Amino acid sequence: MNKLWVKLGLAFVLVTVVGIAVAGLLANYQLSTGFHRYMTQNQVDIRLIPALQAYYHQNGDWAGVESVFQAQPGNQGRGKGRGAPKHTLADASGRVVYDETGSYQTFSISRRKQAIPIEQDGETIGYLLISAGNGASGPAQAFLTLITQSLVQAGVLAALLGLLLGFLIARHLSNPLDRLARAARGLSQGDLGQRAPVAGSDEVMEVMTAFNEMAEALQRSEQLRQNMIADIAHELRTPLTVIQGNLQAMLDGVYPMTEEEIARIYDETLLLNRLVSDLRALTQAEAGQLPLNRVATDPAELVSGVAEAFREAAREKNIVLETTIAPGLPTILADPDRLRQVFANLVSNALRHTPAGGRITLAAASTGDAVRFSVSDTGPGLTPAEQAHVFERFWRADASRSRDRGGSGLGLTIARYLIEAHGGEMGVASEPGQGATFWFILPAA
Repeated sequence: MNKLWVKLGLAFVLVTVVGIAVAGLLANYQLSTGFHRYMTQNQVDIRLIPALQAYYHQNGDWAGVESVFQAQPGNQGRGKGRGAPKHTLADASGRVVYDETGSYQTFSISRRKQAIPIEQDGETIGYLLISAGNGASGPAQAFLTLITQSLVQAGVLAALLGLLLGFLIARHLSNPLDRLARAARGLSQGDLGQRAPVAGSDEVMEVMTAFNEMAEALQRSEQLRQNMIADIAHELRTPLTVIQGNLQAMLDGVYPMTEEEIARIYDETLLLNRLVSDLRALTQAEAGQLPLNRVATDPAELVSGVAEAFREAAREKNIVLETTIAPGLPTILADPDRLRQVFANLVSNALRHTPAGGRITLAAASTGDAVRFSVSDTGPGLTPAEQAHVFERFWRADASRSRDRGGSGLGLTIARYLIEAHGGEMGVASEPGQGATFWFILPAA
């Protein structure tokens, strides 16, 4: 039986039996000792102790003390009867100096506790032990036997009760673990909705809570995986459908096989290639395998270079592109190519959403031991609900926006992973109708 509740039950029983046995033995010993002492004190002649004290005071030792016992009433001229109590006297060290039983040479410590101490001037000078005679031992022995039987019966009853309660408690303790095992088996069989009821002791409840958190994380991961597969299939289907439809129309003679039509198909292949590249980059980023060539990088040069690269595109859309760079920025240890990729995505999005006559600002400022970069625009901005999803894969603020105008929906997701791979963080601040500011913070070198 390798069940936990069986082992716990047996452990309870073992502890109960051992505890009862030890307690019973100790109680029986203390009871026997106390009862024997009581019987001894009850049988002692009240004149014997003072006589022994006077004898020791007069002689200074116990030599010849047998004369004191022979002088006691009932001892003159005859031996003790079978039912008369018998006396044994030991000195202060426990050495027997007089023994009517012929059984002792020395008194052990436990035997001294049973004897009556004889004291003089506050000092123990001897120990007197009185053994009941054969006639007096019957009732006393019967009383001790009754007490022993009562202790044994109480011990057996307590052991049975401990056995019952032990198995009930063990079963109660192991029930939550059984429920957890059933939930884990259901989870392993693909039922990600399995949850363990949180009940039991604090430790068991902590395990149940951790299991439920793990199950919820697995369920979320599985949902994200399914959503990602569906999103990828949808994103790939659109350009492939366009390419297939145009080629079929050319083969059927609906579209002439002109350079313009071929260029349109070629543009779709470029979009398809960009989507596949973004998916590969996203996979590497999520797996933490994006290669980073970190070198000492000047934040001012980085922002100025990005602004110069997009200045012509901004001019064509009649958008003002400006930079705000704080002086004395600390150097950062980063991959400049990857950071330019992040900036390119942010600036492209800003150009896409900023109307003609608007403004885009690239900024860099020092914040303690880090540098804060930002790209701000004067576009329509984002609602709080849109800000909560802006970094999710395949998400677009305008779901109807075409792919050639709205991108693949992976740029911001990849950008966030790139910043986190550098040990930084990324976020967005926006108010509807007042533009948006995408920012990221990188630690100084």
